Amino acid sequence: MLDHSERPVVVAPMAGGVSTTALVRAAAEAGAAAFLPAGYLSPEAVDRQLRELRATGRPYGLNLIVPSRSVPGLAAVAAYRERLVPEAERYGVELPAPRPDDDDHYPAKVELAVAAAPAWVSFTLGIPDATVVDALRRAGSTVLVTVTDAGEARRAVAAGAAVLVAQGGSAGGHSATTSPGSYRGDRGALDVLREVRAAVSVPVVAAGGVGGAAEVHALLAAGATAVQVGTLFLLAAEAGTRPAHRDALAAGGATVVTRAFTGQPARALRNRFTDAYSADAPIAYPAVHQLTAPIRAAAARIGDAGALHLWAGTGFARARPGTCREILDRLT
Repeated sequence: MLDHSERPVVVAPMAGGVSTTALVRAAAEAGAAAFLPAGYLSPEAVDRQLRELRATGRPYGLNLIVPSRSVPGLAAVAAYRERLVPEAERYGVELPAPRPDDDDHYPAKVELAVAAAPAWVSFTLGIPDATVVDALRRAGSTVLVTVTDAGEARRAVAAGAAVLVAQGGSAGGHSATTSPGSYRGDRGALDVLREVRAAVSVPVVAAGGVGGAAEVHALLAAGATAVQVGTLFLLAAEAGTRPAHRDALAAGGATVVTRAFTGQPARALRNRFTDAYSADAPIAYPAVHQLTAPIRAAAARIGDAGALHLWAGTGFARARPGTCREILDRLT
């Protein structure tokens, strides 16, 4: 990876409009690797953004969400839908019928990745098939897979991953865990890094809870090839972070691991929604994500942080506004 980068810091893919092409381009111009998230975007939108980044002539990465192979319990999803009816009424929206077979246009996005051949393609929320990894490798991309323990690391390497991202439970946003039922998010990046490095021999990028240069240096000293950082870039001038999210980060508070917004464990700032629904949310990604999407969109339109998915890692209190380059300078 570092053959294309001057800094040992990777700007994490942050879906939902946060990781803009402007942020990815700014990171590349400042000498760091950065990933464009394809999650939740249509194939057409992904294609447009890939063309925009390719035109810069600089290296960039693309992140893909691996579709779940498990079928969520429809009864549990239906019960959660009923629990959310007061929220729908509060914001004047309709709750959609869940689509358990939704694959986020994964095959089409894989085809786009193979055709575009970005420098790096990373995967999260699962292990891609070896055939997918091989197609990307033959196209010229380095393939990374995000893992949370030794078992996932071994499976990812068996599938052909050239690099792993060892994600600690302190990371903001979705955990890449393939065992959401037992996931607690209580293991730090250093712990996961050591376990993964002991299990496999490929390079490992560490991720989770980074609040400044001290953590970057500690993870590099522990053997990480690079350190992936997301939360600190939520306040980057080039990021598409919503104003309500930026304000919530500045206001302080605590983070929690919750399934309330998407059905997959994710670390977020604690708010009214996490307090009310975390205990009831089933393990059902993307069905729960589909259910809550209209609620979150309506809350975003009026700047109501109480029902927003305010993804944030444990190092969020040290996030400061600035350009992407300025934030990278603070980290390196």
